[in-house]
Amino acid sequence: MLSSGLTLIFSMMGVLNFAHASFYMLGAYIAYTLSSWLGFTAALVLAPLLVGGLGALFERTALRRAHKFGHVPELLITFGLSYVVLEVVQLIWGRTPMPAVPPAWLQTSAFTVVQSAQHGLSIVAGVAPPEMCQSAGEAAASCSRFPMTRAFMMLVSLGMLVALWLLLTRTRIGLVIQAALTHPEMAEALGHNVPRVLMLVFGSGCALAALAGVIGGVTFVTEPAMAAVVGSIIFVVVVVGGMGSLAGAFVGSIVIGLLQTLPLTVDASLADLFNRLGASVHEGSTGWPLLRITLAQAAPILPYLLLVLILIFRPKGLMGTREE
Repeated sequence: MLSSGLTLIFSMMGVLNFAHASFYMLGAYIAYTLSSWLGFTAALVLAPLLVGGLGALFERTALRRAHKFGHVPELLITFGLSYVVLEVVQLIWGRTPMPAVPPAWLQTSAFTVVQSAQHGLSIVAGVAPPEMCQSAGEAAASCSRFPMTRAFMMLVSLGMLVALWLLLTRTRIGLVIQAALTHPEMAEALGHNVPRVLMLVFGSGCALAALAGVIGGVTFVTEPAMAAVVGSIIFVVVVVGGMGSLAGAFVGSIVIGLLQTLPLTVDASLADLFNRLGASVHEGSTGWPLLRITLAQAAPILPYLLLVLILIFRPKGLMGTREE
């Protein structure tokens, strides 16, 4: 969800928006406040609109002035904005996590995976009956519930991706946006207000980040550190997926997600691999501390290692159309 918004800003506009994750956090906090007054559904709509408006105002008053001086001033001003947003959030809501509780319809299970020794694997919509999950002698069964919050997040993510793709490729507004981003002089000669288009694109990207924050706040936790948790990884997703490609953002999200989770199940190291191949690797060997690091322990650095390899061998990403 975050990579879709960043694709608009970073990939298409070429703006190094280091504050993108801060808009994500701001969306979560504003939604927390609005939910207590108007309910979760209203917050789901109003919080992205408010954050998108703030993003458009920032682009109009500050970022536009820095844009004409190149990428370094853009980086510095958005980097500074991320700290400003963090301090404002801590001044208003404090430093402790907020008790953001999802609505009742999101607190249930989307489906239950039932693994039975007698009937095999089956999927039951919602919560499986208790008798299906009870162990009875030889017919032992186990149930794994998939939270509704995760299913809702996946549904919104896919809907966001399809909506953006249709907007950019099948509507006149999308054609104007792409023309303003790739050929601004020609678009301006045809009578389009390019600065206003860029402002709306930046605001839309911030709104998408806030929408992710609304859902992420009730799915995970609403706290000041939530921006730092996802801040760097979303740039990895966009660069690996491909600059200027919504499909690349989708593919990059899946690749990085798998790269972050699947290695956690492998508790083996290079030393184990070498020993299985016949080499004798023991504690006295040179470089032993490095060789005994398991794949699960190295999992956090794997996305960034993939980023380095992508930048070396395929700078435009897996499905990208631009190399800058």
